[in-house]
Amino acid sequence: MKKWTTAAFRAAKGKQKLGCCTAYDACFARLADEAGVPCILVGDSMGMVVLGHETTLPVKMSETLSATAAVARAAKNALVVADMPFGSYQCGDDAAMANAVACLQAGADAVKLEGGARVCGLIKRMADAGIPVLAHVGMTPQSVNSYGGFKKQGKTREAAEAILADARAVQAAGAFAVTLECVPGELAAEITADLAIPTIGIGAGPACDAQWLVMHDLLGLNEGPVPSFAKPYAHLAETAKAAFAQYVAEVASGVFPPPGKGA
Repeated sequence: MKKWTTAAFRAAKGKQKLGCCTAYDACFARLADEAGVPCILVGDSMGMVVLGHETTLPVKMSETLSATAAVARAAKNALVVADMPFGSYQCGDDAAMANAVACLQAGADAVKLEGGARVCGLIKRMADAGIPVLAHVGMTPQSVNSYGGFKKQGKTREAAEAILADARAVQAAGAFAVTLECVPGELAAEITADLAIPTIGIGAGPACDAQWLVMHDLLGLNEGPVPSFAKPYAHLAETAKAAFAQYVAEVASGVFPPPGKGA
């Protein structure tokens, strides 16, 4: 396999649909990479699926850098994108640039930041400095407090036009691709046809050039409900729980470790 670059990712538009996912550590990043996942996002979703928070907002820059370095060390072929956490680019452009540089120095191939026209100046500055940017419009989880919850966006024509304008703006600013999250499928299809850069959908229907799934939803690692747009391709939570229970039982009964198996 050849290493995925931002140029290769962009060139795949209209030629190959790409299944992309998140990962947060070296173990799962290696498995995803060896399976042929073309792009791994070190998502701020780690706040919810790894760190136990209710939203993505508490994720710290130090946590992102640590996870990014682990994923980058393990992923030899996938494009590794670091999701810039809340506060890391809303703190002024100079600080945002320093944080983006830190992501690349940790091993990321690109960074992702949320927002449309309001962050276009920063996208352009990053792109001009050689920092590839994946944009994110539609439902932006870091704005959950403004939305009053995780809610589908772009349901009215006026709202749809605003999201389309945001997508056009981030493309013009230099983003190499754009995530469309929780928007109607018809709007995602319209944006995908309109843009020259790839769209990556999550809860945005099948017309996008690529798709995201959070690793824990994909692998069935969460025991609670998954988003309606997600599909578990395994049920590893059940397997893991059974393995833990068997281990505890075998230690308690003396079956493990067996005689003669010391170091």
